[in-house]
Amino acid sequence: MSNTWITRAETSADTPDVRAIVVAAFDTPAEADLVDALRGDTAWIDGLSIVTTDPDGRLVGHALLTRCHIGDTPALCLAPVAVLPEYQKTGAGTAAIRAALDAARNKGERYVTVLGHPAYYPRFGFTRASAYGIGISVDVPDEAMMALALDTDHPLPAGMVRYAAPFGI
Repeated sequence: MSNTWITRAETSADTPDVRAIVVAAFDTPAEADLVDALRGDTAWIDGLSIVTTDPDGRLVGHALLTRCHIGDTPALCLAPVAVLPEYQKTGAGTAAIRAALDAARNKGERYVTVLGHPAYYPRFGFTRASAYGIGISVDVPDEAMMALALDTDHPLPAGMVRYAAPFGI
């Protein structure tokens, strides 16, 4: 199994493979349906859907950033992140997330939120969102809602996270 991952922006030709990765990574197809719905939403930002491939070009991982808001401030939401089960814990997901965050930074984005595992996402710089006055309208464990400022010159704003309509929250 490769430890050399290649990352790039998703292309339209990748759509079926991305769906297969997301379906395989989760217990239900709900996350894959979310990705499909986000593709048709104004929250979609070209270049922020990142795939990880092995050296032979096989897609094995995916990370998606879409538009959300913290209060009235534009931000990004990292969700979902998916890796084919046989490639999990190999760095494929980490590579996709790092590439997605770099792509967002290069586009001038400033803030990213994630609702995820509190032991995993801090390695990318995410910290507990509530420490910055950032909340969410659904009941989730406080430590699972995290945020990241991509540019240290612009600290995280306070406010409620508003997700794109396909998230349903």
